[in-house]
Amino acid sequence: MNIASRISKLGTETAFAVSGEAAAHASRGNRVFPFHLGDMNLPTPSTIAEAAAKAVRDGKTGYCPPAGIPGLREALAADVSASHGLNYTAENVAVQPGGKPVIGKFLQAVMNPGDEVLYPNPGYPIYESQIEYLGGKGLPYGYKETGGRFAIDLETIERSITPKTRILILNDLQNPIAAECNEEEFQRLAELVMRHDLMVLCDEAYFEIRYQGTSQSFASLPGMVDRCVLLYTFSKKFAMTGWRLGAAIGPKPVIDVIAKLNVNAESCTAHFIQHAGIAGLTEDQSEVRALVDELKLRRDAAVDALNAIEGFQCARPDTTFYLFPNVTAAMEAKGMTDYETFRRAALEATGVSFCSRIHFGRPQPGEANKYLRFAYSGISVADIQEGLAHLKDWVEA
Repeated sequence: MNIASRISKLGTETAFAVSGEAAAHASRGNRVFPFHLGDMNLPTPSTIAEAAAKAVRDGKTGYCPPAGIPGLREALAADVSASHGLNYTAENVAVQPGGKPVIGKFLQAVMNPGDEVLYPNPGYPIYESQIEYLGGKGLPYGYKETGGRFAIDLETIERSITPKTRILILNDLQNPIAAECNEEEFQRLAELVMRHDLMVLCDEAYFEIRYQGTSQSFASLPGMVDRCVLLYTFSKKFAMTGWRLGAAIGPKPVIDVIAKLNVNAESCTAHFIQHAGIAGLTEDQSEVRALVDELKLRRDAAVDALNAIEGFQCARPDTTFYLFPNVTAAMEAKGMTDYETFRRAALEATGVSFCSRIHFGRPQPGEANKYLRFAYSGISVADIQEGLAHLKDWVEA
């Protein structure tokens, strides 16, 4: 059997491989403390679930417009316009079966083979996968640990740009690092985007998962709205990871192409789930606020427990539900230099399952420090404390 050669360029979301190992460990009768996957063990708000059930009962189970039903497109345009200080309409919205499809469809819409794309590394691995699969050339940029935060490496971005560079992928409120650009970083990025005539994918999956302060969108900066497509997802804000509902929001010419790609890919996003999305955007938000309150409790428990481990240094980010502690000293103390050796040994000894830096893009030359990623969206405060106490005992033994 011959498999198409282009498949060799397609990567994967490696956190799922870690999840498989954790499941195998549990199947042997072991306790697992799941910090590996950014899934959620919190319930979808009841208003959303009830709206979906009603839509099914009302027969909203057939085909619907490829770009999404008008009610959801209008609700998304209104919601994002209000939060971003912009003036989107339904024509600026193409509904998707999740946020992830926006990445590939955006690239198909604006990237030609051979075009260069700046993308974060460490970062969500699907960026790298889709760029290469679709014939682009990835230009990775990183972050610098400074002053208790991760700052975007603007020097690498500027140095990497060539006449073939067409696109910047910006995941502010970032997975896996939980990094957030400050105003100066945004302004310098905007200047580079204008100077080099770049299009921008703004992955805003965690825009509303924050514990203090206010999220700012790169698209809201002067001159950026016509260059930016927003990746919007219901997965995080509404605890709807398995529902698969999201949207691309941006300039109408690009959104029209993405809607055409919808026709060729999945025809449409499930009709009844779109009605659930309307309920999420327009009905009572108390359960949504409760989700964020619970995540904040988990963040604080996890940060405190990680910083209590000898050789771990963990910042307390204001956003997302990820932590990215520097564990260089801890790995050295255990006599381990290989991420996978350390990760698997920790799982076997403690049941604590986590990802590491290598699950979020190919490590770049010169990386000296070691980092792990802990997701706390799928584990209770009590289990966070118990699991990380076991990890502390093992690391310090």
